[in-house]
Amino acid sequence: RVPDTMAADAAASSGAATGAADIVSTMHSPDHDMVLILDFGSQYSHIIVRRVRELGVYCELHSCLSPPSILSKGRIRGLILSGGPFSVYEDGAPHLADGFLEAAEAAKIPILGVCYGFQELVHRMGGKVEAAPKREFGHADLQIKHAVAEGAGHASLFEGLGETSPVWMSHGDKIVALPEGFVTTGITTSSEHASMEHSARRIFGLQFHPEVQHTPGGVTMLSNFVKNICGCSCDWSMKGFVDEAVATIRATVGETGRVIGAVSGGVDSTVAAVLMNRAIGDRFHAVLVDNGLLRKDEAVNVVKRLRDECGVSLTCVDASEEFLGRLAGVSDPEKKRKAIGNLFIEVFEREAARIGKCDFLLQGTLYPDVIESVSFRGPSATIKSHHNVGGLLDVMKLRLIEPLRELFKDEVRHLGMAMGLPRDSVYRHPFPGPGLAIRILGPVDKEACDLLREADFIYLEELRRTGEYDKIGQAFAVLLPCKSVGVMGDCRTYERVLALRAAATSDFMTAKAHRMPYEILETVSTRIINEVRGINRVVYDCTSKPPGTIEWE
Repeated sequence: RVPDTMAADAAASSGAATGAADIVSTMHSPDHDMVLILDFGSQYSHIIVRRVRELGVYCELHSCLSPPSILSKGRIRGLILSGGPFSVYEDGAPHLADGFLEAAEAAKIPILGVCYGFQELVHRMGGKVEAAPKREFGHADLQIKHAVAEGAGHASLFEGLGETSPVWMSHGDKIVALPEGFVTTGITTSSEHASMEHSARRIFGLQFHPEVQHTPGGVTMLSNFVKNICGCSCDWSMKGFVDEAVATIRATVGETGRVIGAVSGGVDSTVAAVLMNRAIGDRFHAVLVDNGLLRKDEAVNVVKRLRDECGVSLTCVDASEEFLGRLAGVSDPEKKRKAIGNLFIEVFEREAARIGKCDFLLQGTLYPDVIESVSFRGPSATIKSHHNVGGLLDVMKLRLIEPLRELFKDEVRHLGMAMGLPRDSVYRHPFPGPGLAIRILGPVDKEACDLLREADFIYLEELRRTGEYDKIGQAFAVLLPCKSVGVMGDCRTYERVLALRAAATSDFMTAKAHRMPYEILETVSTRIINEVRGINRVVYDCTSKPPGTIEWE
């Protein structure tokens, strides 16, 4: 079981999996060693994926219910079983598919169980797991039995660590008896079997979480497993990914196939567009829909960056009047999102007809979206609908091509840098698909958009000037549906209120309000009130996520 205190280690971005059956991914090559991670329902299983990839080894996350046949996928060199919020002895708890362990051992694939995954190994192989009289959450000191591990003549998980290593525990059950042939390699004050191994069978178990930052030696343990025990070649990188992805795209699209895709200027669509252009040139057609809800000069800058500097075949469609007309009088945020999404499909389809027949639709789906669909937990509840172009698949009879489908957000940024994109394009803050419409609380019109555009520009300009921008996960301004009394000169004013938001986060699942230096807030507030006619009060949002969300709508 994983408590909220480990949320800082999570690393995923929000999104919704497309669910399309005909998807082309360009990620894994059979020329790379691979580690397979089976998810038992922990919302932090993907941290293990990230840690292994950071070691230069490609890995994927799949459901714990996966059949043994999945072991024939690529060059699988290791298997990791994740944690989960269950007890192995309870009815309804998830378990490995019949024959999975036997198939892994027959294929000589080393296995590492973490927390619930450790207990699953013990349970399946004849050991005993019980509810612990004293639950163990948080810090613990692992006493390592090096002599046992090293005496076996095989590489140890704990090579390079001392006799004692701080670890992070998160469990209410405990191992009371190991399976036959296994030995204890570590203990804590509450767990007499905090780690185990069977060196001949190359099966290992850890009751704690090596993937989290609270276990300082965890990366060393995972490195020992992946490199020394599994023997993986650490040759997977973003630089190598570019060539592999280009080759896969060319083979998939063919010599005459054409691809169309929507771009927004955001990191994901920019990187995907440049990668696609590198693979098939002008057979890729990018479409930027200016919906009147973009940031200041955004459409001009995107065209300059993608078409003029990167050579992408890009068409910019000005549909701002259509979108603002569709949004007239709409205040509910979900209705705004749906109105924008539906009109976007109409505009995109119209432009696609002008371009001519295309075979594929490019979409910038990322790995967290995929994880949500394959996790044992299943898709999470919808907090708010996501803006994407998935609805175009049925309308236009296109196949979906997703070159970033198995990358995390930070890996997409590294990919962009590897392809030579400017740093300010790659490391810009996220911007929502519905744009300013969900940063204007209440009805949306051109006047409100213009007010917010100018204020937001000043805010971000000051953050960049002071060097604060790169310390923040996401920063933006919100125009509130209220007015306040003010005094400017000798005159009374009654104008709009603006809120500033700056979220300190690395994963966008949880966030805290950035501790903004007061001098910056003062400068931003003064500039906005002086330079943007129609705003006379500026406030700063100090809400964390949860209970709030990063965006206001």
